[in-house]
Amino acid sequence: MPWLVKSDPETYGWKELVKDKTTSWDGVRNYAARNHLKAMKKGDNVLFYHSGNESAVVAIAKVNKEFYSDPTSDNETWASVELKSSETLKNPVTLAKIKADNRLKEMMLVKIGRLSVMPVTQEEYDIILEMGK
Repeated sequence: MPWLVKSDPETYGWKELVKDKTTSWDGVRNYAARNHLKAMKKGDNVLFYHSGNESAVVAIAKVNKEFYSDPTSDNETWASVELKSSETLKNPVTLAKIKADNRLKEMMLVKIGRLSVMPVTQEEYDIILEMGK
């Protein structure tokens, strides 16, 4: 199953993940997003979305390690996964382009915009990859 994670590029962006090769996706403090982290499987594709001024899917990461207790919290309620960089999209797919495409009108990114980790259908994933070529 494909996923989407949001990151503020001023805090930790795609360039940092490419440089680091892998990162612990931690610090998520929303129960719905946490549940999505727990559902991720090794090898799953992850759309990497820059939030803030850019607001665009910029790349594809992969789940490198399934969920484990978030090392940034003393509370075992919170989960992390390890992501690894995979591929930069040739053309970032902006939120405006996603919202303008009628095929993506049901996408969680459009309907529940504040969620930082979310599932993406295979069809949505394929459409975004095509748009990013």
